[in-house]
Amino acid sequence: MQGQEPLPATPAGRAAAPEGAPPVPDHADLVEAVRQLKRASVLVVGDAMLDRYVYGVVKRISPEAPVPVLAVEREVAMPGGAGNVVRNLTALGAAVAFLSVVGDDQAGSDLTGLVGGQPGVEPWLLVQGGRATTTKTRYIASGQQMLRADHEIIRPIQQRLADRLVRIATDTVAATSVMVLSDYSKGVLAGDVPARLIAAAKSAGRRVVVDPKGEDFSRYAGADIITPNRAELALASGLPIDSEEDIVAAARALRDRHGFGAVLVTRSEDGMTLLEGDDIHHFPAEAPEVHDVSGAGDTAVAVLAAGMAAGLSLPLAARIANIAGGLVVGKVGTAVARESDLLEALTPERGALRKVLRRAAAAEQVERWRQRGWRVGFTNGCFDLLHPGHVHLLEQARSWCDRLVVGLNADSSVKRLKGPTRPIQPEAARAAVLASLATVDLVTIFEEDTPVELIHLLRPDVLVKGADYTVDQVVGGELVQEWGGVVKLAELLPGNSTTATVARMRG
Repeated sequence: MQGQEPLPATPAGRAAAPEGAPPVPDHADLVEAVRQLKRASVLVVGDAMLDRYVYGVVKRISPEAPVPVLAVEREVAMPGGAGNVVRNLTALGAAVAFLSVVGDDQAGSDLTGLVGGQPGVEPWLLVQGGRATTTKTRYIASGQQMLRADHEIIRPIQQRLADRLVRIATDTVAATSVMVLSDYSKGVLAGDVPARLIAAAKSAGRRVVVDPKGEDFSRYAGADIITPNRAELALASGLPIDSEEDIVAAARALRDRHGFGAVLVTRSEDGMTLLEGDDIHHFPAEAPEVHDVSGAGDTAVAVLAAGMAAGLSLPLAARIANIAGGLVVGKVGTAVARESDLLEALTPERGALRKVLRRAAAAEQVERWRQRGWRVGFTNGCFDLLHPGHVHLLEQARSWCDRLVVGLNADSSVKRLKGPTRPIQPEAARAAVLASLATVDLVTIFEEDTPVELIHLLRPDVLVKGADYTVDQVVGGELVQEWGGVVKLAELLPGNSTTATVARMRG
């Protein structure tokens, strides 16, 4: 295509992209591009909000009104809005400066703590007295959202705060590679603030990515790339969007009208369309299944900005952003795409090793199972040399649940528990062997001496240990029983012991 940036040299025989399709980097190119994202440094400016999720079960209708009664089991809070863009950037390992405004309320304090607790973030959350921090509370039962309650004030921030925000951004933008304006129309990016921020970025020689809102895109004039969804594109352009040709025509009209460098249209189940110069790239959707579309646009913007900041070509950054968006809609709640998620998506041939997940990814997978109404079981151990006794325990554990998670002691933990000569097999080998068993659905490794922190995170419905314990001796048993789970003791096969086996091997 005319004007398209060349891709790195690739092995002979790579299939050429059909006319009108995005460039087709090979697997090595994509993997290397994903690994470059952690080099990014990004300034995010926009509307921060607090996302609360209240999970529970519904078993009856209220006697006071014809409404369901939610018996609350747990609550989760996380940064939303522009804060979710920050979450996604830190999940990639990028460095982030974050500028926003919160109210002088408990939600603002909670949000400040959540943002500041993320690695690699320099937060500048300015406080406006009398302003309510935007808070969205979702009530969920059996995987279905019953109600969303919003607390917010939708009006421009005070002028003195707007001036201060622009001054801080002007001082900060030179230390980053890309500026993101994440506009949720709550008031942080009202009036001339976007124009002033874009001018500051241009003066520093930095590029600007805008996730827009509303119908007046003139406020973002001169941005390097703008990322409307299909509905926003129709509203801002005033043109039909019934076909790919219509979408391209509307994107071109917006670009020419407001001087944007490029337009990336997010099209939900139809993927993305990138207009860059004279080139048009259509990226098909890459979501195997959709559970929750919350925050997918934030993920795409974060990955796109990280790719640009890391020096990737715009089509390549958009390609990875499209993959990332497909990953998060397959997760529950406002999720993020990590480097490990992207690398796994690019390497589907891992087979049983796909069951071996880091702790945070394991928690997300367990939540997906729980939202489907599946009963989740958990057991743990060193599993140094897998023997029939282990197999028998795992078969029993799996019979008591729909999905079984195995917490595996890390090498460092095994050494502390079993002595300096153990383990015989390293944790990667032990995890791979466990993952190959049909009775095991997920393996995650923990460094601590006991799995209590992991149990608290995963909240299993069934906790399984061998019958050489009593229920009151099982680590984490009280926790599981507190949230309504059960502790099961598995029958042991006599004559099976890793320690005895190791002793025999050593003669």
